[in-house]
Amino acid sequence: MKHRIVVLGAGYAGASVAGRLARRLHADDVDVTVVNAEPDFVERVRMHQVAAGQELRRRPLRDILAGTGATLRVARVTAVDVERRTVSLAAAGGAGQAEGAARADDTDELAYDTLVYALGSSLAGHGVPGAGEHTYDVAGRPGALRLRDRLAELAPGGRVVVVGGGLTGIEAATEIAEARGDLEVALAVRGGLGDWLSATGQRHLRAVCDRLGITVHEHADVERVGATEVLAGGTTIPADVTVWAAGFAVHPIAAATTLQVSARGQIVVDGTMRSVSHPDVYAVGDAALADGPLGTPLRMSCASGIPMAWQAADSIAARLTGGRLPNTPLGYVHQCISLGRQDAVIQLVTADDRARPAAPGGRLAAGYKELVCKGAAFMVAHPLPYPVRRRRVTATAPVTAAV
Repeated sequence: MKHRIVVLGAGYAGASVAGRLARRLHADDVDVTVVNAEPDFVERVRMHQVAAGQELRRRPLRDILAGTGATLRVARVTAVDVERRTVSLAAAGGAGQAEGAARADDTDELAYDTLVYALGSSLAGHGVPGAGEHTYDVAGRPGALRLRDRLAELAPGGRVVVVGGGLTGIEAATEIAEARGDLEVALAVRGGLGDWLSATGQRHLRAVCDRLGITVHEHADVERVGATEVLAGGTTIPADVTVWAAGFAVHPIAAATTLQVSARGQIVVDGTMRSVSHPDVYAVGDAALADGPLGTPLRMSCASGIPMAWQAADSIAARLTGGRLPNTPLGYVHQCISLGRQDAVIQLVTADDRARPAAPGGRLAAGYKELVCKGAAFMVAHPLPYPVRRRRVTATAPVTAAV
């Protein structure tokens, strides 16, 4: 009987795990099934571009997985039973349902021997009144398309307020301001603008915001969002459109199981991305709490998700085939922040994500950031940079730790 591997979610992390596993293990020995609510791979790091009116290349998951032996199920995950080793699925709805109709992706149950949980994260409202009713987002493709349509309706002089001073908020504000110079764009941040960047990075970010005419409200905790205004730090900021980018929350399914999870609902994993409470479950990307260098948790990002995916896939393959477990430390090199299509800042960081002094910016930085985005999508479709060698599963083979 084949070993059944089920991967939940096909974002950067989930799709990378699936493709790498399918190329690592022999198809006669394993069944790899990928469950995703959409038929396409979504470049989440580019959703601010979609919101600003740009068209992105469509990347069907069936094409990405073609030839690997992995099977795509277009469906929504509704529950996971880690005792019975089953996943409950429901019809994806919309375009996803049409794409997956041939597989009868209605309410169903999928059994697994090894589960890879990569359901990622979604927008977090943090309990702010009105955030759910009166805001738009760039957390995923549906939200970005909804925001794009709303921005297209705004006449010159329309007021856009972006809430959130992290990478998502900064990229959304600068992208919209550059694409729609006729709008009044404001950015509300809880602390100082880019206060995690080096002095060089902060100076460049402020200069770009000034050039694009973005009004920055610093140390402005948002207290309430209304239909036409945002109340932040005691100040009322007029808004025809409010974009919420004030953080993300993980999918709640893991917290509803007996898996050990963090206070945020992330699955706690060891260095091989395996659950510390259930050895047949792995977690990657935003859904996992994994330690980076010096014991600091890896942050929610594409920069974390893809290396975590490689670690998980290689660990699963090693345990199934009697190979060596990977011993690759996961760390960081830089943070790449796009500031519209013509500018960016590349903040160099330590392995544990602390800013170094250097933070080049400008057109060359924008070109580098574009290469990083293209490279991330390329690695999803080509998860092994060297010739494929599919290994046979040997249930009794010992696992040897890497040296």
